[in-house]
Amino acid sequence: MKRLFCVSLLCASGLLTAASSFAQQDVTLRMSWWGGKSRHEVMLKALEDFEARHPGIKVHAEYMGWDGYLERMTTQISGGQEPDVMQINWPWFPIFSRTGDGFYDINKLGDVFDLSQYPAKELKSTTINGKLNAIPISLNVPGFYYNTETWKKAKLTYPQSWDDLFAAGKIFKARLGDEYYPLIFNDQDTFLMVNCYMSQKYNTPMFTADGNHFAWSKAQWHEAFNFIQRLVNDHVMPGPKYLASFGKFDFIDSKYWQDGKWAGTYTWNVVIQYYAPKLTPPAKLVLGDYVMYPGATNASAYFKVSLTYAISKVTKHPKEAAKLLNFLLNDPQAIAAIRLENGIPLSSIAIKTLTDNGTLTNDNPSVAGFNAAQRLTSESTATSWMEDQKMQSFFKEARQNMDYGRMTPEQAADDFVAKAERLMKRSAARH
Repeated sequence: MKRLFCVSLLCASGLLTAASSFAQQDVTLRMSWWGGKSRHEVMLKALEDFEARHPGIKVHAEYMGWDGYLERMTTQISGGQEPDVMQINWPWFPIFSRTGDGFYDINKLGDVFDLSQYPAKELKSTTINGKLNAIPISLNVPGFYYNTETWKKAKLTYPQSWDDLFAAGKIFKARLGDEYYPLIFNDQDTFLMVNCYMSQKYNTPMFTADGNHFAWSKAQWHEAFNFIQRLVNDHVMPGPKYLASFGKFDFIDSKYWQDGKWAGTYTWNVVIQYYAPKLTPPAKLVLGDYVMYPGATNASAYFKVSLTYAISKVTKHPKEAAKLLNFLLNDPQAIAAIRLENGIPLSSIAIKTLTDNGTLTNDNPSVAGFNAAQRLTSESTATSWMEDQKMQSFFKEARQNMDYGRMTPEQAADDFVAKAERLMKRSAARH
């Protein structure tokens, strides 16, 4: 009887040990993001610090460049195989979560993630049907940035008006040669610039307040496309036909950008920190004045949420995922490590941490661009259509048709608007 009792104790002890071992098993989270080498490096360091702080949680990093990231996320999410934590571009929410059910509702994790660090209006930007689909990491706004050395060489001050900008194109060509241009930027940035110009002139943004329809008349669209082609014709920026001769490439990796022949850009402040280090010293990339139409009261500096972090709706470890996000966004150790690689943060404690350690200063062109834009009066409404890939493909095609002489600016405008309006109408019908 005594022997049987001892065996029973041993069995019970074994079961307790097994149960304890099972309870202490590591949780493994998957996290994905896109970016360049510098973002990858700081994020990996931050994840190491998180694992050291939380020894029961391991994080498997899945990172890549921008190209192909949306396609990979689309495949993973459609198959229910997405990472526990994901970097999601704000314009993608209509794709993945139009009704608000595509991601985990982070409102349910308020006991783990400190939502009080974020302004309510910014959390509203990622809230769909009352469900907090993601945490907005930072805001983004385009600005005008210039290569200091090339503009000195051209003996020009940075443009303050659109007439100044067009005049600069002709002066660059006359003084420096055909290969020199005041600006270069991609199709999406061209789309943003035409919105800026037309919104300033007519005080009417491209899209209606609900973000689902065009607000410009046919005549205004014709004017918009003539403006776009004038940027090329007046030598302000290289056109699609000229750039096609280089093949597929990223302009900041070309000698023309690095040597200052393409002497500036108009783009998001969050990415300018990747452009500036590519310049050949002593050249620097500095913020210029926001180019304005005479008498305009609306600068049309287009603010929008740049990056967000979402949690998978099928994650088995929502609280651990929230712990990870809280560390990355609200912990001074991670904040100091990541710096401005994900943009100027919205988290109050992140702003304080980076201000106190001297990171958030106007010496950084990304910070300078954001601060300058905040001082402007701007009324553009952010909409996912501004960056929609299909919409952008129509715009790129229209620009090419114009630049190759296959269509007049008016014909290209009509063709683009017709295709874009059908796209928006089909989307509205589906939802």
